[in-house]
Amino acid sequence: MPTKTLLIPTPDGRADAFAASPDRDGRHPGVLLYTDAFGVRPVIEEMARELAEHGYYVLVPNLYYRHGEAPVADLPAHIGEEERPAVIGRLMPLIQEHGTDRVLRDADAFLAFLGAQDEVADGPVGVTGYCWGAALAMRTAAARPDRVAAVAGFHPGFLVTDAPDSPHRLVDRLTARVHLGLAEGDLTPEALGELTRALDAAGVEHTTEVYPGSVHGFTMSDTDAFSSDASQRHWDRLLPLLEGALGGA
Repeated sequence: MPTKTLLIPTPDGRADAFAASPDRDGRHPGVLLYTDAFGVRPVIEEMARELAEHGYYVLVPNLYYRHGEAPVADLPAHIGEEERPAVIGRLMPLIQEHGTDRVLRDADAFLAFLGAQDEVADGPVGVTGYCWGAALAMRTAAARPDRVAAVAGFHPGFLVTDAPDSPHRLVDRLTARVHLGLAEGDLTPEALGELTRALDAAGVEHTTEVYPGSVHGFTMSDTDAFSSDASQRHWDRLLPLLEGALGGA
């Protein structure tokens, strides 16, 4: 797959990004991919390549660009349970300062940049996110219903909170098709029920599924949380969602 490193102009600077596209001529539906807390790294780049193989131009921005190019924290090749607390401890302050205003400024910049690429077809795009990136994906889709036709989130965090602008309180703005693939324990039964009721009440076309036997982070092969079965299920849900909303290979 052709890949490149890009710089995305934003109101707050320039975000470095990884992009992967199909190995054939023509213009392809665009997909914006929001990373998990650990950010852009080889496993994420490989996921973008795999998605590109199915006919999509995939843009993966460094969400921490205000603090430097990716990776902004030293990451071990494998993030085990012993290493995880220290890495999360370095990154959590960056996540906490990434408020809604920043998310939406970035989302506009990322979507505009994605749509301007020569390899990207006219029309709506898809957005997918992992861990906290799932909440960013939902916020992006809610803020830009004119641009986002499919949104997916896997082992999501911060989808249901007490905040007035919690993502689950914004779903009435969605026009996108939605799939949410949760690990066991990602949401309490009460929070999952609240999210599902909000989606149903808004009339959103959606599937929300708890992947059996999974733990938070199940798609990430460089962590102890990885599950080959749950990761495959994630592809089995994501690809039909994108194809139904955007087309593709």
